[in-house]
Amino acid sequence: MKKLLILPALGIILTVPAVYSRTNSNPFVGRWDLTVTAATVTYPNWMEVIEKDGGLQVRAQLRTGNVRFIDAKMDGPHLIVTAPAPTDAPGSASDGYWELTVKGDKLTGIQKHGDAEDAKIAGFRAPALKHPAPRAWTDPETLFNGKDLTGWEPINNTPPSSTPKPAASHWVAKNGELVNEGRGSNLRTVRTFDDFKLHIEFNIPPGENSGIYLRGRYETQVAGGAPPQGVQAASHPAGPSTNLAPGLGSIYGFLKFPVSDPKPAGEWQTYDIALVGRYVTVTLNGFTGIDNQEIPGITGGAIDSNEGKPGPIYMQGDHHGGIRYRNITISVPKH
Repeated sequence: MKKLLILPALGIILTVPAVYSRTNSNPFVGRWDLTVTAATVTYPNWMEVIEKDGGLQVRAQLRTGNVRFIDAKMDGPHLIVTAPAPTDAPGSASDGYWELTVKGDKLTGIQKHGDAEDAKIAGFRAPALKHPAPRAWTDPETLFNGKDLTGWEPINNTPPSSTPKPAASHWVAKNGELVNEGRGSNLRTVRTFDDFKLHIEFNIPPGENSGIYLRGRYETQVAGGAPPQGVQAASHPAGPSTNLAPGLGSIYGFLKFPVSDPKPAGEWQTYDIALVGRYVTVTLNGFTGIDNQEIPGITGGAIDSNEGKPGPIYMQGDHHGGIRYRNITISVPKH
């Protein structure tokens, strides 16, 4: 195998060898729902390959972070890409690479660091998820009873280096609210959902950050509330792959919510979110900033990459804590 060339800039376009003619699309082109399996951990990933200006452009999802463009080249029938970094935290980088093979709608491969293989990669073409708009919705159903955590369970689906074990859950029901009292487990609904309309109210402490995951795969940001005067908000860099600020209302890394003046931290705010297929509408405090826009793929922290299946609603609990939720209801299409 040829040695991987580490290129100086992200998003660089590389020439495809002549084995692929201009009249035939490269078989790797498309979106891929991936699963990476190492010796001690299995986690979801996502990759998109497009043809541009006679070459390839590839972006992939970090395990817990943003989407980034990654270096890539063809080596005979294989696609060789720089393995995505674990996170988008400063200093996080990857010195490994993926060697991928495609056959129809199935992708397989290995992850290597140097000459050592340390993970296997498997995936399928991501579904289009172009569901018809529901003709009607059911009446809203309560997901949180305000008294206890019936219908909810803690999960640990993010790297153990940054998240305590599920037993370290700090989610409680208090004063009719669902409260995360400290950094610990994430929290998901026991039930799973396909298409839905979600109503949820939340209160963000100064400088805090969290997220609401739709079907457990697409993070709607709970962050960026304007802090009280004199309090500095937490920093949430978008990473070099995009200029989308992952602020309040945004689908992390993919869709930006155009709000420049959110409510101050400590005030109650309201989300109304509709997800039909992979098309989402996000309304924050009565303002619709994302209107039936496509979510290209899973976001960092997703429970899995099985985009075609129903999934839970889950809230992040692996930051500092202090987020409060109330009045959580859901509607699904009437049949």
